[in-house]
Amino acid sequence: MPRPPARPFLLLDVDGPLNPFHAGPHGCPAGFAPHGMSPGRLLPGPDGAPAPPVEVRLDPSHGARLLGLGYDLVWATGWQAEANTWIAPRIGLPPLPHIPFADIRAWRPDGTCAKTWEIVSWAAGRPFAWVDDDIDEADRAFVAARHPGPALLHRVHPARGLRDEDFELLATWAAGPGAAVRG
Repeated sequence: MPRPPARPFLLLDVDGPLNPFHAGPHGCPAGFAPHGMSPGRLLPGPDGAPAPPVEVRLDPSHGARLLGLGYDLVWATGWQAEANTWIAPRIGLPPLPHIPFADIRAWRPDGTCAKTWEIVSWAAGRPFAWVDDDIDEADRAFVAARHPGPALLHRVHPARGLRDEDFELLATWAAGPGAAVRG
């Protein structure tokens, strides 16, 4: 008996889609709550003292909504595996696999996001949707040229985070991913 096709991946960035960090110092979007966090990825201060905690704004309903979309969820974030410690429990997600990025701050001469090349390699042709605040036309062109499977690259505004219309788009795409890079 043939195996059913694999579900598409949903590649999740934290800062921007899940943490609307550009909402301003006093502007937490409705449904989001601030959390002080001290992940190990924060660099120590110039005097070697530990970095101060950062404020991360999260919506506790996002975990259940993401789990209900019909994807295999994967972290695609500079938080890397630490997203399982700091983010997942606060929004109701189980530990997720993550894409190990070599240098999240690397500049690409073709104008693509530092993650794009590694995402295409990691996905290995499997359909994926990617939500991030750094996606632009260079990333879409790169994926269209080098990823043989369907892909949705969806930019989420870093002042708003994921909203109802984003979840609707992701649900629709998961139900029947098209062959074109959209979003």
